Amino acid sequence: MERAVTGAIPGVERIAEAFSSARADGRRAALMPYLMGGFPDLATSAEIGLAYARAGADLVELGVPFSDPLADGPVIHAAGSAALRAGATLPGVLEVGRALAERVPVVVMCYANLIVTRGLERFADALVDSGASGLIVPDLPVEESEQALAACDERGLALVPLAAPTTPEQRLARIGAQARGFLYAVSLTGTTGERGRLDQGLATVLARVARHTAVPVAVGFGIGTPEQAAAAAAAGADGVIVGSRLVRAAGEAADPAAAVSELLRGFASALAGPLS
Repeated sequence: MERAVTGAIPGVERIAEAFSSARADGRRAALMPYLMGGFPDLATSAEIGLAYARAGADLVELGVPFSDPLADGPVIHAAGSAALRAGATLPGVLEVGRALAERVPVVVMCYANLIVTRGLERFADALVDSGASGLIVPDLPVEESEQALAACDERGLALVPLAAPTTPEQRLARIGAQARGFLYAVSLTGTTGERGRLDQGLATVLARVARHTAVPVAVGFGIGTPEQAAAAAAAGADGVIVGSRLVRAAGEAADPAAAVSELLRGFASALAGPLS
């Protein structure tokens, strides 16, 4: 359900409310679609994001295009490259986020190089100014995240870490303790992209991650169908992140916003109702 936002609510609180509201409304898990900022252009990406909010998104992950996106598979990588060619910049993408943040919590996904280039404090201030609720930095290891975590904590932003199926137990405990907003569980070893089926060990991965953190656990990478989203929720995910399938639809359609809206409604319907 799309909710208008009034007043300045700290990002960490907005994210917590989104997850709790999804459960209170009877949904199996919170739905978080991924949006490549600036793809196919800035104006259209804003339209796509607004379509997400109307179609049932509880949160939106807003990607900032980067020339060397190590965690991204071919679909999102190509979209990021196209966005850069179309003139997307960090300020422009954050303006897209500003429009979306009036309706849903926005979690910015940005690679570390862009943060370092701008300066951590200045970057964090820009996130707050845009209304963003959180930040995901795929190439920022937990061992090097102390300053970023402090900067985000000071501003009420959630620094969301990632955990892989191969993350050792001791390191996972540290990641879970520092997680803010939610913990991003990567469903597989590899980059983003659609897969034919979910890993059969996903429930075990999610249970292991959940044991080490007090925040919700959202799962991403490889979820490309409503059935897979429902299966991820049944496996124990508090949130489901859908990326490549939606980005691919946006790139193939004459009307990207309409295309992703139809798709996302299918994902939202699959997550409606209590777990059986």
